Amino acid sequence: MKYGKYFNQQRAEFPELWQTHFIEYNALKAFLKDRMVDTSVHLATAFPSSHSFSWTPAPERPTFDALLAQRLTQVSELTPEFVRMLDLEVDRFGAFFVEVKATIKARISTALDPARSPKVAELEAALADLLLLERFVFLNFTAIAKALKKHDKWSGLQIREPYLMRTSSLPFVVSTSLMRLKPELLARLTALLSEQNAGAAPQEQLAGLGLGTGTNSVLKHVTGDSESSTSTRVATPSNTKQALMGADITTQKLGPLVELMHETQTVMISLRGPHGTDIIGGVLNCLSTHHCQIADFSLSRLHHDVTFGVLVNLHNRDVDLFSDLAKTAQKWDGTLSFDVQDARLKASKLVDAMQYALSEAPYASRVKYVATVLNERGLSPEFLSEWLNWLLAKKISVEQMRRLDSHTSLMCVEFRLSVPDTLSPDEMRAELIAISAGHQADVALQPDNVFRRQKRLVVFDMDSTLIQQEVIDEIARATGIEEQVAAITERAMQGEIDFKESLAARVALLRGTPVEALEEVKRGLLFTEGAHYLCRALKRAGFKLAVISGGFLPLAKYVKAELGLDYAFANQLKVTADGKTLTGETFGPVVDATRKAELLEVIAQAEGIAIEQVVAVGDGANDLLMIGKASLGIAFNAKPRVQQQARARINQKSLANILYLMGYSESEAAELQLQ
Repeated sequence: MKYGKYFNQQRAEFPELWQTHFIEYNALKAFLKDRMVDTSVHLATAFPSSHSFSWTPAPERPTFDALLAQRLTQVSELTPEFVRMLDLEVDRFGAFFVEVKATIKARISTALDPARSPKVAELEAALADLLLLERFVFLNFTAIAKALKKHDKWSGLQIREPYLMRTSSLPFVVSTSLMRLKPELLARLTALLSEQNAGAAPQEQLAGLGLGTGTNSVLKHVTGDSESSTSTRVATPSNTKQALMGADITTQKLGPLVELMHETQTVMISLRGPHGTDIIGGVLNCLSTHHCQIADFSLSRLHHDVTFGVLVNLHNRDVDLFSDLAKTAQKWDGTLSFDVQDARLKASKLVDAMQYALSEAPYASRVKYVATVLNERGLSPEFLSEWLNWLLAKKISVEQMRRLDSHTSLMCVEFRLSVPDTLSPDEMRAELIAISAGHQADVALQPDNVFRRQKRLVVFDMDSTLIQQEVIDEIARATGIEEQVAAITERAMQGEIDFKESLAARVALLRGTPVEALEEVKRGLLFTEGAHYLCRALKRAGFKLAVISGGFLPLAKYVKAELGLDYAFANQLKVTADGKTLTGETFGPVVDATRKAELLEVIAQAEGIAIEQVVAVGDGANDLLMIGKASLGIAFNAKPRVQQQARARINQKSLANILYLMGYSESEAAELQLQ
């Protein structure tokens, strides 16, 4: 659907008086199409590709200077005329906004006056007016931006960004404080409805809108689905204001307006300038102060010139965002461009020309690192802003950004960084744990060397890593001694007691346990989410895989067979001479922390694999030496002590996220699943 048709459809849904104060988008477009389409001073695109700008023009053609003078004359006359037309439209629209805003503000003040008891109809009307005004502003602001975009395309002059910067101080741009009253209105309306209607939805449900509590009861009442709902007209103090605010809107018609809270506006933003990390940080800082979600991004760089593009879904029609972006562009000598899409129009992808590949930046005394930033629930602008601010504070330059996931919202990004060689890797990791923990995100920092994507061996712990349980606890549960064993297990995992001592104490409690209990435990094992997916991908890519467990060998062998691993090492349980019961002892070397690290080296040597090509994954204190020995040691949903000492950590549900840390994109991992 063309924007002009869509704009007219949306305009027709408003009260008649409101419709007369919309930007006359079609009139502006008609002016441009009729009078400016053949006046572009961008000569390279204004003429067909077959046109030749020869040094000696054909007799019937004007000379180059005459052609240029003609076009410049036309544009110099028509562009100011277009700007004057647009100014009149903006003034008319802006004046109406100020009048409506004053009326709404008075209505909200009355509805929220603590000295009087509010009525449902008043609160509904105030909320409806607020949502209607919000929609009105964004539709018209979008029309202004679209008209300016067409002007720039057909004239060859670039006036859109400076013109929009002119509007940054106008009331309809800086009145977001009024819009932020929505949560309070909803909360008051919910409370009132809860008092009046028995069985109204609990307030906790308002979290569905991200605005507070009690959404379902509000929507049900406002949309007229409730049996007690009536067709209440929106009351206003005077006939003039009644017409102004659209008195014909009833509570039955408020439903679509309330649903607008769920809608998003898609905005494509691009900022180009000479200050790479500052450009990225500036955009993300702006986004972090507005309610939006990052859908996609792109970064391109040629020497010191950076273009950062981001596609966002803006949850509030908050045109303050564009003012903030304009100020950011001005601060960092950048060139800003953006395009506003409506949620019901097909959202554009980022410009194809923005490639992910970047050139090397020539910095002295720098070290190359790769940071993998991950959150299964989506990387928020707030976290990314804090992350970029940390990079800026450390004088770390972003040389490349590569998106690894393929989800609807941004989940995983790989950053190639140029880091001052004076920074300590351990100190950086400790600071990143503090930054990411509050956002449920993970940042894995690895040296960017030849071995980073040349790993060949992955060694896993078993309990609470490849599987969700601790096997000795499961055996104890089957024999009724769960609490005693679990207490010892937890102390061992926290590093409070020696592993050998704890193992002996726990195994002793298993004396007399039937061997069949191990088979029962096998049947009840739950593999960690993503374990099969991860192991299939790694085996297809040619990796050797091993499980080295402080648990017991029969169960480790079962896990090895289920996941297609190459090696399994664990403690061996001694059984009675008849082979029917456990004796409460082990035999052979105890697989403790030291033994795990030794076995990792033994496997690597046997396979001819350098230690720089080894990955180790675990969660407990018993895994620390193994994790420390490997080139990439990952603490997976691990105890705090393990997370602090490991080089990388993952606090997400799926083991498949390990593939991101190894440099595989989601599409590459999916390809490795194919047989």
